[in-house]
Amino acid sequence: MSIKTLLLLFGFSLGFAQNKTIKGRLVFENELVAYAKIDFKGAANYTTFSDKNGRFKISMPHGTYKLKVTSLGLKVRTQILQITSTNEDDVKLVLVEDLFGLEEVVISATRNRVNKKEASIIVNTLGAKLINATQALAVSESLNYSPGVRVENNCQNCGFTQVRLNGLDGSYSQILVNSRAVFSALNSVYGLEQIPTQIIDRVEIVRSGGSALFGSNAIAGTVNIITKDPVLNTWQVGSYFGLVDGDTPDRVFNFNTSIVADNLKSGATFYGTHRNRDDWDANNDGFTEMVELKNTTFGTKFYVKPTDLSRLTIDATVLNEYRRGGDRLDLAPHFTDITEELTHNTVMGGVSYDFSNEKNTNNYSLYSSVQYTDRDSYYGGLGGGTTVQDSLTALNAYGTTKDLAWANGFQFTKQFKRDVLTTGIEHNISSTEDIIIGYNRLIDQNVNATGLYAQYEWKPNTQFSALIGSRLDYVNVDGIYKIGDIERDVAVSQIALNPRLTLVYQFTDNLKFRGGYARGFRAPQAFNEDLHISSVGGEPQFVILSNDLKPEYSNAFTGSFNYTKDFKTTQTNFLIEGFYTSLVNPFALVSTGVQFNNGSILEEVRNGEGARVYGTNFEFGLSPSKKWLFQIGGTLQRSAYETDQLLFEADGTNPNESDILISEFVRNPNVYGYLNTNWTPSEKFSLSVTGTYTGEMIVPLVVSDSGFLSLNESPAFFDLNINAETHFDFSEDFQLTLNAGIKNMFNSFQDDFDLGATRDSDYVYGPSLPRTFFIGIKIGKMH
Repeated sequence: MSIKTLLLLFGFSLGFAQNKTIKGRLVFENELVAYAKIDFKGAANYTTFSDKNGRFKISMPHGTYKLKVTSLGLKVRTQILQITSTNEDDVKLVLVEDLFGLEEVVISATRNRVNKKEASIIVNTLGAKLINATQALAVSESLNYSPGVRVENNCQNCGFTQVRLNGLDGSYSQILVNSRAVFSALNSVYGLEQIPTQIIDRVEIVRSGGSALFGSNAIAGTVNIITKDPVLNTWQVGSYFGLVDGDTPDRVFNFNTSIVADNLKSGATFYGTHRNRDDWDANNDGFTEMVELKNTTFGTKFYVKPTDLSRLTIDATVLNEYRRGGDRLDLAPHFTDITEELTHNTVMGGVSYDFSNEKNTNNYSLYSSVQYTDRDSYYGGLGGGTTVQDSLTALNAYGTTKDLAWANGFQFTKQFKRDVLTTGIEHNISSTEDIIIGYNRLIDQNVNATGLYAQYEWKPNTQFSALIGSRLDYVNVDGIYKIGDIERDVAVSQIALNPRLTLVYQFTDNLKFRGGYARGFRAPQAFNEDLHISSVGGEPQFVILSNDLKPEYSNAFTGSFNYTKDFKTTQTNFLIEGFYTSLVNPFALVSTGVQFNNGSILEEVRNGEGARVYGTNFEFGLSPSKKWLFQIGGTLQRSAYETDQLLFEADGTNPNESDILISEFVRNPNVYGYLNTNWTPSEKFSLSVTGTYTGEMIVPLVVSDSGFLSLNESPAFFDLNINAETHFDFSEDFQLTLNAGIKNMFNSFQDDFDLGATRDSDYVYGPSLPRTFFIGIKIGKMH
């Protein structure tokens, strides 16, 4: 859960100018609230904390103060406290739950800890409650429950997933881990499914590039995966068992524990998870629609506070994953018709040192984070053939990948009376070497990016504020890209100035407007989809960059109204947001019709003439009481090229094939959304109903050995889930939670997969799972 704020008032008569000892207790639903932060702001500022019993004591001069109580999951009230000699000796402060998380503290708006409701930029958070309601096992399964966000599966053989924000594909979004850009192009292919939800505290999503602090390629937005912090002394062991389509097992075992010193000067958390999922064949053709998956992850995160004004944080995660899809998974890959087999060994870690001056007006942050992946791969097979050449080609389809991402930076934040200045520098290094000798396939790419940024949050009054900033980015790309006898080189050094602006106006206490502009650019390089190898016609399909590829620029505009209001015990939240993004020289993927001697198909990344994506995101939440919570959100959007975009280029050898042009993006529904409903009649039981809707869209299907396409319109899908949970408190140190439910209960699922050894493995759309039954158990000290 995240930190929330509460402001309370007590009116008393004025007394003499002398100190008064204020004693009190913090209460939420008749339970005392431990370790909450209590700020008193007046002529001078004072801070204290409630102890482990929920009580506090502080001595302050008489006067008028604004009282602010910050605690996990609790809501804010604005009131004033007047301290005189006649104040009560035992003040009881009753806190209220923030059911929609509107008051929680987020960091993705400005990399500073700010109240979500007060942030200049809209930040959507996906936390433990939603993850638990949806029984999401990996990050990729939870992201659909945010406006403007859609996660799709792109391959039957390997389970490649990508997240689309505001109608743009995955390469337009920046994936962060603990606010650091260590998610490389390779990690973006499989990483969202590799990171288990067990190790994360929450996911923060920022649509569009409103903040200057994030990279120039954060055109569609950022997804910030924040791992668990040690907060309280807890431990937990859990298990999940699912049956995909009623008969294919998916097993998960996980644990986590946190230890925090009594003086809150240090703490550590340790976590681990193991997942073992069998493969699944939807249509009994002998080829997988869901890959076999084995994932083991261990990690730790700890902090120490050398002084009250400094904090050192270190985190590390080790991940091993094996996945395989295709046919005859019991055989060696080169004896099968089609196999995609991948073994990832990944290490992620980081260190940060944060410190400030005594007045907490100057804040400094130094950080360094790294990710390294060593991967063994196989993309190939016999393709239904039986010749010696088929066997030789299949035998040489093994590959290796070395991938490094390293992010280093320094940030300085100056707090004025109202305004905030943030400046910094960061240097990111990305190195990818992907080799498959049998296909003469090579991606040897090195990207060095240095960014200088400055951002000023101007608050002339309580109603209006402006977030004004810019990035100066220098990007150097040095890459060699080979496939067969085709070789391309990229040697680009690019400097770009990317201004960002957000304006905020508070019409009333309940209604806020935000409007923003962000400029971004992407230098020519291989992104996530370019590293993925699909199978078509029984042979691999490769992507290569075209000659003289130009940088891509973007201009993104957003505007939103956010209305929040409490009607006695009823909490409401309504957001409507418009977005418009124009792309100059957009990178477009063209199937060239070129075939190599071994039958492989070539796709090429080229510059388009221009494109625009525009639409509306909305979200509505209603909670009449703690027992009931309703949320619904969605997106209405359109995408269009300025001139029709080439999707398939005929080579003239087949008279039945001609160029295929499209006017809008493929795999991009005009309507999609989600719902989240929770009923909690008592502390011991809750029932959640969640679901996602995916509208119709155009999905290409390869129908010939040359890569010729059929443009098919997919049906709409409504994927509904139900999860029932019961909770038992045996003691303060031991609890038990049991849950059971159904994912995709109406089995709204694709029914026209391509078949057999020559299938197009990329012809995948809609929900990632058919109807799945599951049960789960958790034991431990979970409070």
